Amino acid sequence: MSSSDRRGFLLLAAAAALAGCGFTPAYGPGSAARGLQGRVRIDAPEDKDGFDFVARLEERLGRPGPAAYGLSYRIETEAAGLAIAPDNAIIRYQLSGRIEYRLRDLASDRVLSEGVVRSFTAYSASGTPVETAASEADAHHRLMRILADQIVTRLIATAPSWAAA
Repeated sequence: MSSSDRRGFLLLAAAAALAGCGFTPAYGPGSAARGLQGRVRIDAPEDKDGFDFVARLEERLGRPGPAAYGLSYRIETEAAGLAIAPDNAIIRYQLSGRIEYRLRDLASDRVLSEGVVRSFTAYSASGTPVETAASEADAHHRLMRILADQIVTRLIATAPSWAAA
C-alpha cells in the first residue's frame, strides 16, 4: 500500500471514528458557537484591560444584535518581578491575570455559565522607560486576549441546548 493510500485510509478511519462518537464541529450548523454569535451583550469596559478584553470577545462572538445573553466579568491583574539585574533593578516582570465571568439569560436573569480563568505572560523592563511602558502595555493586551479566548472556549465547550441556533 502506498503512503497516499495509507493516508487516505487513515483519514476515512478517523472520520468514521469521529462520526461514531457523536463528534460535531464547534462552529457547525445548529452548534452552540453559532447560537452565541452576535447574541452576547458584554458589560462595558471600565479601563484599558477591559477594553482589550471586550474587543477580543466581540471579535470571537460578534457584536450583539438582539442580545439573548449578558456577560459580566471582573478582571484582576498583578505584576511580579521575575529577573533582577546585578544592580538590584527588576528587568523582567510576570503579569498574572484572573477573570471571573458570568453568562446569564437576559430574559430570565438565570445564570447559564460562570467560572474563573487564569493565565500569565511576561515583559521586559530592561530598556528605556518608553520601551518598558510599551512592553508592559503589550503584555496586558496579550493577557486579555488569552483570557478572553479561554472564556469563549469554555462557553462553546459547555453550552447545552440553551445556546443552539
